Amino acid sequence: MVSPTPRHVGPRVFPNFPLFSKLLGYAARGDSIVIKDITNGFSATHAQLLTDVLNVRNVLLDSIDAQTEEELQRGDEVFFNLLTPGGYEFTVGFLAILAIGGVIVPLSPALPVKEATYFVQTSRAVAVLTASKCVKLGQDLSAEVSRTVLPKYQSLELGPLVRRPPLAAEQMFISRDDFLDYNGSGLVIFTSGTTGPPKGAMRRRSFFDAYAQVFANMFYLGPNDVVMHNLPVHHVTGIGTSFLPYLVSGACIEFHSGGFDVAKVWDRWRRKDLTLFSGVPTIYMRMMQYYEVHISKLPEKERQEYVDGVNNLRALMCGTAALPRPLQRKWLQLVPGKRILERYGSTECSSTFTIHPDDDKCPDGSVGKVVAGLDVKLSEGDTGEILIKSPYMFSKYIFNEKATADAFDADGYYKSGDIGRREGDYFFILGRASVDILKSGGYKISALDVEREVLGLDYISEVAVVGVDDEEFGDRVAAAIVLKPVSSFQQGRCGGIKSLTLDKLRQDLRSILAGYKMPTMLRIVPDLPKTASGKVPKKVLKPQLFPPQGHPDVQVWHSKKNLARL
Repeated sequence: MVSPTPRHVGPRVFPNFPLFSKLLGYAARGDSIVIKDITNGFSATHAQLLTDVLNVRNVLLDSIDAQTEEELQRGDEVFFNLLTPGGYEFTVGFLAILAIGGVIVPLSPALPVKEATYFVQTSRAVAVLTASKCVKLGQDLSAEVSRTVLPKYQSLELGPLVRRPPLAAEQMFISRDDFLDYNGSGLVIFTSGTTGPPKGAMRRRSFFDAYAQVFANMFYLGPNDVVMHNLPVHHVTGIGTSFLPYLVSGACIEFHSGGFDVAKVWDRWRRKDLTLFSGVPTIYMRMMQYYEVHISKLPEKERQEYVDGVNNLRALMCGTAALPRPLQRKWLQLVPGKRILERYGSTECSSTFTIHPDDDKCPDGSVGKVVAGLDVKLSEGDTGEILIKSPYMFSKYIFNEKATADAFDADGYYKSGDIGRREGDYFFILGRASVDILKSGGYKISALDVEREVLGLDYISEVAVVGVDDEEFGDRVAAAIVLKPVSSFQQGRCGGIKSLTLDKLRQDLRSILAGYKMPTMLRIVPDLPKTASGKVPKKVLKPQLFPPQGHPDVQVWHSKKNLARL
């Protein structure tokens, strides 16, 4: 049936979608800042942001061929890569792809061309939008992809298209009949690839609004809030936790994308005009170490300014990996009542469990309760694999029907692969079934439980515990440890050590860790490599640090009882 009136579209018309309606409403309120791009020294109001989104959307429309435009108008899945660090250009590119009706596929700016080509090929994208700092990589990627994989693939530079003179709110419009399908495909985030090649997990457009609003309500977000964003924007945490909820609530997102600088973050907190901060355990560990080594030695008045800066934050949030309990306790000693709010989620499901900011009864070590609206259970009652049904979860792995089918059980629950435990309404994470659940001497051991206690020792900086195949034990409990620098102890309150023996480690753990959980292999390393989301890739590290043929740097403990039987 042909419409009796022309469609309401045009260069200043946004598609009808809740996120654009909210942003335009905020623009009409005044000149509040929505993005502070600290790295590039630029701040934008809602009107500035929407003006630039329209311009990029319009240029993008002009650059695609007729077939691609027809696919977009039909509502087909058309994929666009976004090659940017976190910042203003990321925000504009993200919203411009949404405004054209495309599917957003963020790429890490740290990827080499060859690895980036895999993600482009897997997503079958038609173009890449590149930030000013990624122009060379975008051009090289476009040349390689169009030569070998996708002939029509092109690169569009965002830098020359942004910072246009802002339109007034009344000069921009929401379409009366050009609707974006609320449940249509909107975002692809690739998995970390720890259990095979990375898979592209598809999120519906409702994720941009419904999930973001749930998170915003949970943390009482509003126009007066300012979040410090220093997480990767090609991961679900950087988008779903530290970006979208603040957009929908009218808050300000302050991007810091030039690499994590612990001193600068402390100085930023000290100014007491941030309200929320989200990080990974490594960030909080480095922040605490810096406090102990440097800030704690300052005169009391100056030191208290930093503590007051922490206290001014309404919430400290943490995800992507387990937060060591000793680290949590140190933060609570520094600022009583300012608990780091842990959460649990995944690329496929985002936050599943979280600690509510008002919850003062959450047990130590717990990741909180089930997020409202989610159907979650454990495979064996109060323990077992975490199984999830969520209105905000991924809809499929793109172009991979088998992996999608294998991800769900017979009742339609997503099989997370993570093992949890429940006490009342609260949940605890025991680890990844494939790498964190060890079977040693007839016992099931959570590698995360061992790591938490090891990190409680004052000379330990980082630890990763894995299970190493062994005829006697089944799995040996193997610990790769990074020691704190001796210099930090000379300035701090603890007695440092230059080296560590396995016997010394076991002796120090004896009063806090059951005998069967004790490490029986130890390797001291200068650092533990991590993924962009802050996780230690244990499957990769295990054969490197504890090879089957042995290694001279690996210490091995043998039971005296068993040796006596030989």
